[in-house]
Amino acid sequence: MSWLVLIPMSITMGLIGLAAFAWALRHDQFDDPMGNAERVLIPDPPLEIKGDEDDKMATNPENGNARRRL
Repeated sequence: MSWLVLIPMSITMGLIGLAAFAWALRHDQFDDPMGNAERVLIPDPPLEIKGDEDDKMATNPENGNARRRL
């Protein structure tokens, strides 16, 4: 009895996997696998700090002078 269930179920699961693989090929899922893998490892360039050295929160020198009094 178990053979009558297991064999068709395994064939059905194999066909579903084959259909999923064919879908992935048609929709360019394997177009550039190494490019994406290498892009993860490349570090981002360091951010450019703008503003005075005294004011770490300043985005540019005009807006963030730490010595300026209110």
